[in-house]
Amino acid sequence: MTYGFLLDLDGTLYNGHHPIPHAAGFIEWLQHKEYPYLLVTNNSSRTPHEVTRHLLGLGIRVPESAVFTSSQAAALHLGAADSSGKRRVYAIGEAGLMTALAEAGFELTETDPDYVVQGIDREFTYTKLAAAVKHIRAGAPHILTNPDLLLPWNGELTPGAGSIAASIQASSQAEPVVIGKPSPVIMNLAIARLGLPAERIWAVGDNMLTDIRGGAAAGCRTALVLTGLATKENAAAQIAAAGVQPDVICDDLAAFRELLEQLPANNV
Repeated sequence: MTYGFLLDLDGTLYNGHHPIPHAAGFIEWLQHKEYPYLLVTNNSSRTPHEVTRHLLGLGIRVPESAVFTSSQAAALHLGAADSSGKRRVYAIGEAGLMTALAEAGFELTETDPDYVVQGIDREFTYTKLAAAVKHIRAGAPHILTNPDLLLPWNGELTPGAGSIAASIQASSQAEPVVIGKPSPVIMNLAIARLGLPAERIWAVGDNMLTDIRGGAAAGCRTALVLTGLATKENAAAQIAAAGVQPDVICDDLAAFRELLEQLPANNV
């Protein structure tokens, strides 16, 4: 029986520019076993090509087709949800978001957009905030690539797309449509890409509020690794805060692989 894996990136395979021990070996093991997998990331800033180049520099070799970003999911969701031909988007984000929208056939515009699509933007300004609020109050839905308030990067936590969204939501008084984990939008799209029933897929990550909650809500098996936001010291508190219990908790991907290898073949 074939099983699949939805793996997080930040905090699971790497921390910023530092690879997490055993991550490369785990990916090589998946490829050797021919298990289908996707690297599902809430980070909207980079294209799949940029993600694979970053991973290659850390000793992890994956094809671009194995990367699925919240920007790609946002573009797919808009394309599938709207059959009326509305294709004008005011986008707040970086290269990953702009590329995904353009490749999906959306027109990036500053005036009269049909949607406001927002992700991480490390050059976010008051001018962008004012424009987004104006468009949303005029009727354009706010599409949020991912709700992460904080991002782990090189041992530090930095503001994420959710922090920007909080300011837009407070000003516009409109709830965004969330695409990234734990939203079922990205999870269902990723599950469909693997082509397997959700119960035969492991969702693996370091973040209880996004990776594990999203996997559990989608009906996947869940594995929490203690290499990023979740650690040995705070795991119990994070599990309590999320209100979800992961199926397994592992120190790292090597421990998760060892656990998998010990399971009966029909339970991998």
